[in-house]
Amino acid sequence: MKFIKTFLELARSKAAVYVILGALFISIIILACFARYILSALPPVYEMEEYTPSLSTKVYDVNEKLIHEFSIEKRSMVPLEEIPVDIQNGVIAMEDRAFFEHPGFSIKGTLRAVIYDLFTARAKQGGSTLTQQLSRGVFLSKEKKIIRKIREIILAVQIENRFSKYEILQLYLNEIYFGRGAYGIKAAAKKYFNKELQDLSLAESALLVGVIPAPERYNPFSSPDRALERRRLVLKVMQEQGFITEEEAALAMEEPLPEKAPEEKDKPGQYFIEHIRRYLEPKYGMDVLWKAGLSIYTTIDIEKQTAAEELMEKKLHEYDLKIAKGLGIDIPEFSDENVETTEDGEPVEPTEPDLTNYPRLQGSFIVRDVKTGAVRVLIGGRDYSESRFNRATQSKRQPGSSFKPFVWMAALQKNYTPATLVKDLPTLFYFDGKNWRTFDEEEDQYSLSLAGQSFISSKSFSVWVPQNMGGRSSGWVTLRSALEKSKNLVAVNLIDAIGIGNVISVARKAGIKSNLAPVPALALGVSAVTLEELLSAMSTFGNNGIHTENYFIEKVVDANGRVLEQHIPYEQGAFSQQDSYLLINMMKGVTDRGTAGAARTLKRPLAAKTGTSQNHRDTWFVGMTPQTAAAAWMGYDDDTSQKDGRWTGGGSVGPWWTDIMEVILKDEEPLDFPVPEGISFVYINPVTGKLAQPTDRTKFLEAFKKGTEPKSF
Repeated sequence: MKFIKTFLELARSKAAVYVILGALFISIIILACFARYILSALPPVYEMEEYTPSLSTKVYDVNEKLIHEFSIEKRSMVPLEEIPVDIQNGVIAMEDRAFFEHPGFSIKGTLRAVIYDLFTARAKQGGSTLTQQLSRGVFLSKEKKIIRKIREIILAVQIENRFSKYEILQLYLNEIYFGRGAYGIKAAAKKYFNKELQDLSLAESALLVGVIPAPERYNPFSSPDRALERRRLVLKVMQEQGFITEEEAALAMEEPLPEKAPEEKDKPGQYFIEHIRRYLEPKYGMDVLWKAGLSIYTTIDIEKQTAAEELMEKKLHEYDLKIAKGLGIDIPEFSDENVETTEDGEPVEPTEPDLTNYPRLQGSFIVRDVKTGAVRVLIGGRDYSESRFNRATQSKRQPGSSFKPFVWMAALQKNYTPATLVKDLPTLFYFDGKNWRTFDEEEDQYSLSLAGQSFISSKSFSVWVPQNMGGRSSGWVTLRSALEKSKNLVAVNLIDAIGIGNVISVARKAGIKSNLAPVPALALGVSAVTLEELLSAMSTFGNNGIHTENYFIEKVVDANGRVLEQHIPYEQGAFSQQDSYLLINMMKGVTDRGTAGAARTLKRPLAAKTGTSQNHRDTWFVGMTPQTAAAAWMGYDDDTSQKDGRWTGGGSVGPWWTDIMEVILKDEEPLDFPVPEGISFVYINPVTGKLAQPTDRTKFLEAFKKGTEPKSF
């Protein structure tokens, strides 16, 4: 019996051992699975070495001045040595006093947080070191769970083993969120004070340190009392820790809080920025453009852009007021007698009348380098926040007479000269169902009108009788005079004589890409084009017949300094130097004696052409020096006629085009267009186009291709 009893006791003890061993084995498996679960979601810490936070892409103008940033998170990376010591000390004092002693986590802080969370059944208590906050910000979510806390500690230890304390502090100060869309200390300095880091005072540094735990709660603009108390706490702790003296703390506490956030004014060049975004985003992708910290060096001159925007808006606003008054709209006028004053007796600047519901003109303007095509100024409208539609690059409108230089170039290629006499006579065009034809034998408007009567009742025929501005014709005039006076009848007679196809070919070679209707009215600019392409094409004439496309970006560089793309100049010969010079020389006459007279105040050689579309819906002005070309458009978005049909490109757009160009050209040497080889000059009679008599008082020095000069008097 004793043996049996002993055996049973032994069996029971072995069973207990097995139970214990089994439980231990199961526990090990559970712990292993748990550890695997914890560790499987941890990223390799070596990724921190290659970690690049979301960085702002910076856009620079031609003088490498920062003009814009594309960013999801407003952030700029800065090395630790550029971060004020007060900020470094303040962060350590407030967020992690034992930063330089702990291995990545604080046992005391972690225990305090765990006990609090267990008793409250909520994962709310902090206790994270700077390294833990960094690991959470870079690799983990912000969800408050025990599992995440364990992962956070493991990652923090790994980070401490791989990086120095100074590297960790630098990463932290560039990663942390400060509120108001600012990530990193440099962006925060700009957002809260509009200052560079080195310009921050001790009080301002303390305020930024204070907002870290809860940016919205301690926002000085929405919660000044809390922000003031928080800043006082930061300064007090920094003093207790020996980072600042009692006197420094007292002086900083006396410094007032910022009363309002720095104003984010509407920056100039927004149409330009949107134009390059529409090119860059599809090419590089949204993530790269908005997060990869690219540097985009553009062609724009932001100072000239700013001046151009202000001058255009000023003039168009004046036109709006005139038109509103002409329509009988009552606009209040201000005088010294009814000026409001403040309590201190200071005059209150009167507000401009609200023209929101009144007719509102629109305008666009673009400036480029004649030779390279680099765009220096681009205005797509009066207010980007109101309308993002770019009227310089996206809007197609009828160019009117500003299209005529393409007709004149086609004539020069057909051996016309500036002195060739051309018809400024009424012409009737009719369409027979296949082609447009003319009645060449008819010579006056009355007889042409009678000739057209037989076709009016027929549906098979269309009749068009063009007219000059004002309805008058001069008979026969020189090619030069016809361009200077913008003769419509000469233009349509020329396109009929030299062929519509030849004119279209010239326009294409010059740089016009829009569809051009093969009709006689093409000579008067009935086919819609963009302002950008018109300027590009007209610049070809000023560049000795060599075409260069407009371009907006010089180069794109990634965050590591690698050039992703760079503008490569490309030139294409379109016309002979001689024909191009003859045309430009005639266009100079448009400024000196013709419809572009408003630009004469610039007092420099300038070739120009004005344009007014049908029913005065669009008014244009294009002009250039040998170095700089500019084009302007004005009209209504809904195609309304301007000023009851009395406004023209030369009379309405010309003045503000000139005002802007006075600023654009102020530092440009007033050069004349170079005369190429194969050009000769002779005096002619400007009426007959023949050689001038010695007694001619109106003789004119005209340019010709050698061998084409007039031979008779």
